[in-house]
Amino acid sequence: MKEKNAKTKKEKKSTTKETKNKEKRNYSKVILLVITVIAILVVLGAIAWTVNTVIAKNNYKAENPIATIEIENMGKITVELYPQYAPNTVANFIALANSGFYNGLTFHRTIPDFMIQGGDPNGDGTGNATLKDIGEDGEDNYAIKGEFIINGFTKNTLKHTRGVISMARSDYSSLGLSTQGYNSGSCQFFIMTADNTSLDGMYAAFGRVTDGMDIVDQISNVEVETRESNDENLTADKPLDPPVITSISVDTKGVDYGKPETVEPFDYSSYIMSQYYNQ
Repeated sequence: MKEKNAKTKKEKKSTTKETKNKEKRNYSKVILLVITVIAILVVLGAIAWTVNTVIAKNNYKAENPIATIEIENMGKITVELYPQYAPNTVANFIALANSGFYNGLTFHRTIPDFMIQGGDPNGDGTGNATLKDIGEDGEDNYAIKGEFIINGFTKNTLKHTRGVISMARSDYSSLGLSTQGYNSGSCQFFIMTADNTSLDGMYAAFGRVTDGMDIVDQISNVEVETRESNDENLTADKPLDPPVITSISVDTKGVDYGKPETVEPFDYSSYIMSQYYNQ
């Protein structure tokens, strides 16, 4: 009887030990399962964060810079600039505007149902900006490459429709020097008062008026000295009382567009003299 009780106690003890071991194994499995689930959730969270970050980055579009052109006794013109079409042209305009270069200059050429042109320090269509005006060392005039299709810049497909702002440049095509004028833009700009497809792909359009087209129209209709235009007549379409640009400032929305890339402008006078002496 004692032997049977001893055996029973031993069996109970063995059963209890096995139960505890089983409980430990089950507990370990639960812990492992919990750790695995947490690890999976962490990995999935990391994947989701990465995917969302990539998607957000791909979908992010910086706000375009906004230029405000104040015209003396007339009002304000607001222009949205398009670096996606003409990045260096926009950088150049921003650098000049925010340095105060345009303050006090005028619209020296105004043509109804075509465009208004301004930003010339000489006030007659002959002036250029200098390197100093964009924060560079030196007093020399500079130019920028023309960001338009016929100059090999196919990215700029912005059309010259009403309200579009574009970069003025020299045109030597009548002398058989078409390409020499392509990279001659510097500081002068014009704003379209009507659609003109003949300019598309030939001038660097870089923005559009979003508010103040009534002011643009008002400028285009001011009284001028004469409408008789020829290559030697610098008074053609010149206002008797040129509208004054009080200021131009650009809100870049926190984006640094940097300094524009510049080139040495074509020296027409030197070219003519070189042709004369080489004959």
